[in-house]
Amino acid sequence: MNDSQSILSRAVVEVSRQDLRRMLQLVRLIDRLSRNAAYRELVYPQVPAAARFDPGHDAVMMCYDFHLTADGPRLIEVNTNAGGGLFAALAHAPDSPVSADVLRPALRQRLLQTFANEMQQFSGGDKLRPARLVVVDDAPQEQFLYPEMQAFVELFNAWGVPAAIVTPQQLQASAAGVLYQGAPVDMIYNRHCDFYLESEAMAGVRDAYLAGKVCLTPNPHAYGLLADKRRMTLWSDPAAQQALGLTPAECDLLTAVVPKSFLLEAGDSDQIWQERKTWVFKPVDSFGSRGVLLGNKISRTRFEQLPPTTTLVQQLVPPSQSEVAGFEPMKTDLRLYAYRGRSLGLAARLYRGQVTNLRTEGGGFAPVRLV
Repeated sequence: MNDSQSILSRAVVEVSRQDLRRMLQLVRLIDRLSRNAAYRELVYPQVPAAARFDPGHDAVMMCYDFHLTADGPRLIEVNTNAGGGLFAALAHAPDSPVSADVLRPALRQRLLQTFANEMQQFSGGDKLRPARLVVVDDAPQEQFLYPEMQAFVELFNAWGVPAAIVTPQQLQASAAGVLYQGAPVDMIYNRHCDFYLESEAMAGVRDAYLAGKVCLTPNPHAYGLLADKRRMTLWSDPAAQQALGLTPAECDLLTAVVPKSFLLEAGDSDQIWQERKTWVFKPVDSFGSRGVLLGNKISRTRFEQLPPTTTLVQQLVPPSQSEVAGFEPMKTDLRLYAYRGRSLGLAARLYRGQVTNLRTEGGGFAPVRLV
């Protein structure tokens, strides 16, 4: 296993119980919304066919990223491909190797139960857990979080479920099902960033998924309902909140925690340019902070090149700062891991620069202390 030192911080970040309650309230509200028929009617026309297919189960290891402000937490984005969950757990023991053996028994059981629940929902209760599982990613050994994938495989194997890390090309996948090395696979833990299964590499997995032959988690349905950046425009829109029949308290929660967000095509470009220092610009079809531009650093030429239909304009919410012994204060965000609206854990990520990078000396995942 790789050394965990490079991405674990020895800092401890304090978070108030009130702020944590607020974050949990929002996660539960958004999860409820994703199951609301009226909400789905608004979302489905905006997503590809693969995301309109409801597989009957959810998405393991989702995460919700927040910045803390003087007025409480603000949601920055939602991820279905929630890498770093095990590193977040290991932040409490920064000298430990990246291994499933280090996980506390209660957390180990909670994580495995999410995969068991997915299989039970997928199979209509016929299977209590997967018979064979693969972790799929593009060139996994080159990924920064490859050690975490290895730790998950350890976890599954110790659970009695044969598991392996594979590329899509190593699978024999079609509408007839999925095989790996000639053996059937009934669950894919999807770490691939082709969220809507639109690439040629994921075509076979897409066919098996749409045919109901494999439990794919996370999947396009969950991504379309919750993690596509365009959903932020719904959650922060008072008219959409009213159309969804939310209570005044639920509307107040969304307004307080979700920054104002809209597609560039929906705004006045001249006004947006004048107010650019108050905005951040995000491509809706990217991941991992790729292509994110802060308004105070964008040139007029670059601004005019932004594609109006696929650029999210989001109110800028600067990250808070955390003290780190031996280093200058670092920018901090909070990552709440969840399954079906239930918390799996909370961690902080400390960094310098424009976005979280997990490569800042003294930074990385840090434990949270509730105060």
